[in-house]
Amino acid sequence: MLSQTPAPLKASGVLYLHGFNSAGASPKARLVKQACEYLGVACETPDLSPLVRTALDTAQRSLEPLGPRPIVMGSSMGGFLATVLAQQHDLRAVLINPAVRPAALVESMLGQRFVNEYTGERFSIEQRHHDEVAEITPDQIDAWRYLLLVVTRDETLDSARTVAAYRGARMLIHPGGEHGFAALASYLPAMFAHAGYRLEAGKIGRVA
Repeated sequence: MLSQTPAPLKASGVLYLHGFNSAGASPKARLVKQACEYLGVACETPDLSPLVRTALDTAQRSLEPLGPRPIVMGSSMGGFLATVLAQQHDLRAVLINPAVRPAALVESMLGQRFVNEYTGERFSIEQRHHDEVAEITPDQIDAWRYLLLVVTRDETLDSARTVAAYRGARMLIHPGGEHGFAALASYLPAMFAHAGYRLEAGKIGRVA
């Protein structure tokens, strides 16, 4: 008789990391925070710098109030940072259309200027952005740590490459969709099950 995989222990807190040029007040971050409030789970959704080293430092500090066994959730570049933290700190993670080895993507953006619609911050992509991303990219990942949520029609990232990079992880493939993953509310029960919690479907609605 095959033994069943034991359910994960309940996470002591949730750290949500937003994507590139977004913020801790983004719709996905607010959805996660609402779910945490409903379940009574500590939650942090920090604003992250476009400089990945600074963003990683902020994320690591945000882990401190979340207890001994937090889980990290992240979208796009936040999914990349969640992977870095999970590997460094022996954590589980939920990844939403994560950026895979994003140094090449950052290199293609060199010189581009951006304005963050949430914070008003203005910045340009410089060589140091690329170099920092390349420096912290993990050489390998432990697939068992991750629940991967990925759409099949990501207009920003290569979905097939994402699936290949996390081969062996638990995966939920959403047909069609878009990089922003507007259907995230429907997947909150699975996300929190990976954190050891039971969240009934439909309890947390979509955030505009």
